[in-house]
Parts: sequence; C-alpha cells; structure tokens
Amino acid sequence: MENKTFTYKNNFVLESGQVLENLTIQYSTFGKLNSRKDNVIWVCHALTANSEVHTWWYGLVGEDKFFNPEKHFIVCANILGSCYGTSGPLNVNPQTGKQYFLDFPQVTIRDMVNAHIVLKEELGISKIHSCIGGSLGGQQAMEWAIIAPDTIENLILLATNAFHSPWGIAFNESQRMAIQADSTWQECREDAGQDGLKAARAIALLSYRNYNTYVSTQKETDDNKLDNYKASSYQNYQGVKLVNRFNCHSYLYLSKAMDSHHVGRGRGGAEVALKAIKSNTLVIGIKTDILFPVCEQIFLAQNIVGAEYQEIDSLYGHDGFLIETEKIAHILKDFYKRKTAAGLF
Repeated sequence: MENKTFTYKNNFVLESGQVLENLTIQYSTFGKLNSRKDNVIWVCHALTANSEVHTWWYGLVGEDKFFNPEKHFIVCANILGSCYGTSGPLNVNPQTGKQYFLDFPQVTIRDMVNAHIVLKEELGISKIHSCIGGSLGGQQAMEWAIIAPDTIENLILLATNAFHSPWGIAFNESQRMAIQADSTWQECREDAGQDGLKAARAIALLSYRNYNTYVSTQKETDDNKLDNYKASSYQNYQGVKLVNRFNCHSYLYLSKAMDSHHVGRGRGGAEVALKAIKSNTLVIGIKTDILFPVCEQIFLAQNIVGAEYQEIDSLYGHDGFLIETEKIAHILKDFYKRKTAAGLF
C-alpha cells in the first residue's frame, strides 16, 4: 500500500460556483497498473472512512481477498470535506493563511466525484474496470457513472440510493443538532464540538444497526440491574471511538453533502439520470437496513439499464455492507463470472 498526496494546480470549481485553490487529494493505491491498464478497481468510501480501504473493508480488499493487489490496481481517495488529508475544514485557506474550519465552502457528492476525476487523470487512468461503494460511497460511484458514462466498465452499488430520503436527512439533521448543542462547536480549533460529535455518533449508530442487532449483542443477563446497561456503555464507547479519530466540522460538512445527493438534479429527474449509466451494474441491498431500505436499491435496479439486483440478510442492518464481506464476495464472484472475460477474478 502507498499513501500519497496530490495537489491540483488549477482552481477547482465547486457545484455551487465557489472556487477552491490548491485542491489537495490524499489517496492510497494497492498493487500495480498492468500493461493493458485494465485492472483498475476504484473504491469510493463512506462517511467517516478514509483511503486505507484494507483497514475498514479488510474482508473484501487485501492480499488473498476478493480485490487482491496481486491482480488489481486498487485506488481509494479520501473525499473532499473530510479530515484525512483531502481539502476540508481543517486545511489552510490560502486567502487567509489560517485553517478554514466553518469558512470551508459547502461541497456535494458531485464535487467529490469531480475531485476523483482530477486524480484519475493525474494517475493516467482512462478506464476503470470496477467502481464500488456502499452508502455515501455508493452515491459517489453512481454519480461518477452518470457524469462519465464511458469510464466505468462495472459498477457495484451497495446499500445506497439515487437521492437521499427525508428519513436519512432527518437522521443527519438530528446529528447536526447534537453537535450544535455543544457550546464549543463553532470554535476554530480541531478539538471543538467533541461532546456533540460523540452524541451525533450515538444517534447515527441507531440508524446503522437495528432493533435485533441490539437485542442480540447488548441484551442484559441480569434482570435486577438498575443502571450501567450494556447498550448504554456501547453507545458511549462508539461515540468516544469516533471522537478520537474524526472532527466535528468535517462531520457537519459531509452529512450536508449526503443530504444534497440527488442524481436527478439538473438532469430531468432521477429516472432519466440513472438511464444514462452504461456500466454493467450490480446493486446489493440489505434486507435489515433501516437507513437505506431495500426499496431504494430496487429503484436503482429498475431504472439502470440491465442492472442486476441481489439482496443479503444481515444482523447488522446498514453496517452489513461493511461486515458481511463473505456474502458480498460470493455475489461479486457470480456477477463477474457472468459479466467479464478479463480474467481478473
């Protein structure tokens, strides 16, 4: 694995019309581009992940895994607005010489994809064999297949949607409300809003899992207990875990970007936009997902020409796209067997 940083020398124009100077993109690559340049696997990551895809999708990416650097040139770029090296609120504003914090411009999923395209050109990649992403990562992959329909041969969309739902936006707004209830959230320092971010993560986790997840993993065995419940300590633990690796300002910007996701914006509606996709497309839904319910993936499969739909069951709800890698790999193996003769799998 190689971690690298690329700085774009031209002005980067956002969907809003605002301009970012000195766009910086942090990215990771695994394996090597082959002589035919037809072994590129581009992974789009979700909300608070980073470019080191082998650490958070280790059941699917890595040596001897389905996406294998011995065969594939795997690329994952940190998304615009995050706090892991790509331009975001913690970067320095060249106009002021100070960190942006809340002066960073609002970004959208399309902006993230256009940053990926800049990096693709820098890496000398003309074709992508497969672009894969779940959740917000799937939103990026889908946008990319619409913006540049001749670039991606195979498109894998997991637990994602064509436009973010009122339900999803409500969850995100509740998390932002939690951050904004922290009196420090607007302060220009990297550790601002940590108590709010902790509460936001606890709210988010409820949407990533479901009732049965908690019954199975956090159920009490002592019927006489009056406090210090497993579920309570678990929520606190997960909140602290995110605070130790993320930033409240980036969380605010990225949740807003997810809210803005709508492939039909300026294109005549979602159905019209999805029909522009030319990639061989596999859509995977998770039966127990309450944040991105399977009706959203079925909608994708019904409106992307030739798309296949597969569904998995998981105790872990939405987070199943990260956890159920054995089931996902089995579906991918069958898909590629039918769709490609490239000999890469």
